[in-house]
Amino acid sequence: MLFAKGPAVRTDAEIAVMRRAGAVVAEMHERIREAIRPGVTTGALDRIGREVLARRGATSNFLGYSNPPFPAVICASPNSMVVHGIPTDEVVLHDGDIVSIDCGAIVDGWHGDAAFTAPVGTVAPEVLAMIDAAERSLDAAIEAMVPGARLGDIGHAVESVATAAGLSVVEGFTGHGIGRAMHEPPNVPNQGAAGTGVKLRAGNVLAVEPMVVLGDPEVELLDDDWSVVTASGDWAAHVEHTIAITADGPQVLTRP
Repeated sequence: MLFAKGPAVRTDAEIAVMRRAGAVVAEMHERIREAIRPGVTTGALDRIGREVLARRGATSNFLGYSNPPFPAVICASPNSMVVHGIPTDEVVLHDGDIVSIDCGAIVDGWHGDAAFTAPVGTVAPEVLAMIDAAERSLDAAIEAMVPGARLGDIGHAVESVATAAGLSVVEGFTGHGIGRAMHEPPNVPNQGAAGTGVKLRAGNVLAVEPMVVLGDPEVELLDDDWSVVTASGDWAAHVEHTIAITADGPQVLTRP
C-alpha cells in the first residue's frame, strides 16, 4: 500500500484514545513475551492475544484484515520469516529460535500497532546482537520524531544504526501513519536521506517498524499470500511502535 499524502494531525483528545489502544497492545506484548519458550506454539501465543483483547474490551485490527483475510490477531514470524507469519498450532518454537510478534488493537475506533522480536531459549550471540540493533534503530528513529523534522530523518536514523551494526534493511516494507485506520498516509521508509520528505508536525502519529536481516535482504512471499521470508534463509528481526509527535517530544503510545 503506497501513500502520497502527508500524515494527519490529531488532537490531544484523539491521541489520548490512541494511547488507550496502545496500552492494550503493550499488554498483549507483555503477556505473549512471558509465554515465549521452547515447545510453545505460535497458535498458543495468538490465543493469549485474543484473551487480552477480550478482557480489555478492544477489537483486533489484524483479524480479517485485507484479502485473503488474515486469520489471527497476531503475526508470528520465526527466524527467517520477516513479517506476517500466520500463527498455528503446527508451528512449534524451539530452543535457539527467534520469533517476531506483531499485533494491534482498536479502542473506540482508534488504532494501536506494535511489534517485537524475542529469543526462544538460548540464542546465538550474533542473533541477539541483531535484535538489539533493530531495537536501537527504532529508538534512534523515535528520537528524530520532533516537530519540524522530515520523514527522511526517520528512515535515515533506522538505516544508519542498522548498517553500522552490519545488518541489511529490508526494502519495500515500511511503517505508516495510523489513526482511524491501521494504515494511513504516509509510508514511513526504513531508509532515506536526512532532511528530505514531508515535514513532521505536532499531532502526527506514525507507526515506525524497522525490519533488518543478518544477511541478504531480498524477500519472497509464501503461498499463503501473507508470510514474507528472506530468499536466502537469513534470519530477520522486526520491531515497531506507534509514536505521537508532540511539542514536548515524541510519545510512544505502545509502551507500558
